[in-house]
Amino acid sequence: MHRLARSGGTAALLRWLAGRAEGWAGLVGPDGTVLHAAARTARAVVPDVAGLVAESANALTERGARAYSLDTGAHTALLFPLSADDHAAPMLVVVTPRPVAAGLATLLADVVLPLALCRQAETLERRRRRVELAESRGREAVLHLLMTGQLSIAQQVAGALRPRLPDPVRVCVVECSGDGRDEVVQVCVDADGGRSWIVRCPVHARHLILVMPAQEQGREAVPVDEAVAARVGDCVVGVSEPVPLADTGTGYRQAFHALAAARELPTRHARFGVSPDPALVVGPAGRQWANELLTPLLTHVPRRAQDPGSQELAATAASWLAFSSHATDHLKVHRNTLAARLRLIGDLLGLDLHRLADQAALDLALRVRATPAPVCTPEPAPYATTGSGTRGAVRDLDAILRRPAVRDWADQQLAPVLGSEETLRTWLRCEGRLGPAAAELGISVPGARKRLTRLETVLRRSLLRPPSARYDLWLALRSRDLAAA
Repeated sequence: MHRLARSGGTAALLRWLAGRAEGWAGLVGPDGTVLHAAARTARAVVPDVAGLVAESANALTERGARAYSLDTGAHTALLFPLSADDHAAPMLVVVTPRPVAAGLATLLADVVLPLALCRQAETLERRRRRVELAESRGREAVLHLLMTGQLSIAQQVAGALRPRLPDPVRVCVVECSGDGRDEVVQVCVDADGGRSWIVRCPVHARHLILVMPAQEQGREAVPVDEAVAARVGDCVVGVSEPVPLADTGTGYRQAFHALAAARELPTRHARFGVSPDPALVVGPAGRQWANELLTPLLTHVPRRAQDPGSQELAATAASWLAFSSHATDHLKVHRNTLAARLRLIGDLLGLDLHRLADQAALDLALRVRATPAPVCTPEPAPYATTGSGTRGAVRDLDAILRRPAVRDWADQQLAPVLGSEETLRTWLRCEGRLGPAAAELGISVPGARKRLTRLETVLRRSLLRPPSARYDLWLALRSRDLAAA
């Protein structure tokens, strides 16, 4: 009896009792509702078991007895409350053929205590799981708010949890086996003393996201990425540069790119190299271009109350650009809902979101809007748009990409692959699709994938997995081509 209570709990005990009674065993609420039940065989269940149990439970509740027996034809129902003091507690009911086997009533009296303890333990376990799920969803919501730039709301929600959100931060992405995230969470807590905000990634099932203080604990302390990679043999770790808390989204992209580089390193950990975000080098003209491109989206007023507003559409666009089809997991929406929102966004902005050029333009505009206005040299001439819609947006973006600061940024991005960027150019020209790129290069799809994987190592950027650096690389190549022309 105690072995079954430890190994199988309530369900195992009831199955064992049904077998010993050669009938039916179950837990029943005071109102006659069956909570758990087990029968030895289908033939062992009496036809009117529901009515018999309800009648017996009502009789036991009315009389306040510690046990009750009800005979009906060929069967006997035996009832024992799990708690004599709590009238709302369920009761054990066993329906057995007559005559009742010798010692069965004593056996039922003995099983009441382990059965009650099993039920209490299972109730507490369900509550613990609900609390853990609520906390996990709360942390995920805070991370989503940080990614979309809603800093004040994120801090308010995070105030009830621990630890408090640091500022500035480093973002760390840990890739581990899918069923080992709980163990890796504890390793991360031990490695940094519980100072990091740890979230199970809602998009990638094997990823943990750490928002940790930018400053290390001390000179002698081992960095978190090194400590986790050393203690967990199958994990890979990528870490961003120090960024303000408001730029957590940028930090996540940097950490994801560092993760792509770390997969090819024997140490299995890497930190993002020094590389400015393109949103920081576009200048005031770029900020004006981004505002004008996004104005139809940001001023959109939905026709119906249940339709998405401008803020929700902007968050949808940013999530889709970062996670592609996995945005459904990030936003917790159906794929048809995502497709409908993207069609609306494309119509509002006059962009063809199937084209990589328009995706890159929208990605840059959203990042510029989310970045505080930088201190930069004033433009020599006022900025003016040259058109509207898709082609107008691209022409206006070309003017931004000709800026000297942007050209310097492009040279820095492409320096590791200059002179050997044929595969990269072909892949981007084919809208980032492997099949058409492989056909144009005259190689197999696995061969094209291997080439891009090697480029990930050289560029220290993620190309094949979202969030991908393909938008930055498209902008960099476009800027160099415009300068050459």
